[in-house]
Amino acid sequence: MIILGIDPGLATLGYGVIEVENDKRRVIQYGTLNTPAGQPMPYRLQAISRGMNQLMDIYQPDDVAFEELFFSKNITTGMAVSMARGVALVAVVERTPNLYEYTPMQIKQAVTGYGGADKHQVQMMVKMLLNMKEIAKPDDAADALAVALTHANSMHAKHLFKIQ
Repeated sequence: MIILGIDPGLATLGYGVIEVENDKRRVIQYGTLNTPAGQPMPYRLQAISRGMNQLMDIYQPDDVAFEELFFSKNITTGMAVSMARGVALVAVVERTPNLYEYTPMQIKQAVTGYGGADKHQVQMMVKMLLNMKEIAKPDDAADALAVALTHANSMHAKHLFKIQ
């Protein structure tokens, strides 16, 4: 099974692609889709849509897992990231109905065993669980790999995390 993990963002959207076979997990690819800050919003969203379509074409994932958005302070940033996430969701759902989402706490719990883990702890566990030589960079890509791993670890109950 191929899983595409997504860490939504407008300036930087992280992605991580892993293959799961039985109890083995291996990295296929990871990286980011980036949009320039000075570009008008419609063009940034278009770039995210195009990038997501390319990811879907290249990796043809069986399941796609998103990190659920959580904003406590900056509503303007939250709205922009929400738009980017929406565009990414549309690009994916046009190819597959297998969309899932996990909260930041669920991701930390699944990857480290502790829902209050810090970013470095999550990155170290992603590196270890995927048998990587170094921590994935940038952070958005590492976060996306954590999302994909969370989904891989939730296969037995994945219906509970399906985006409705």
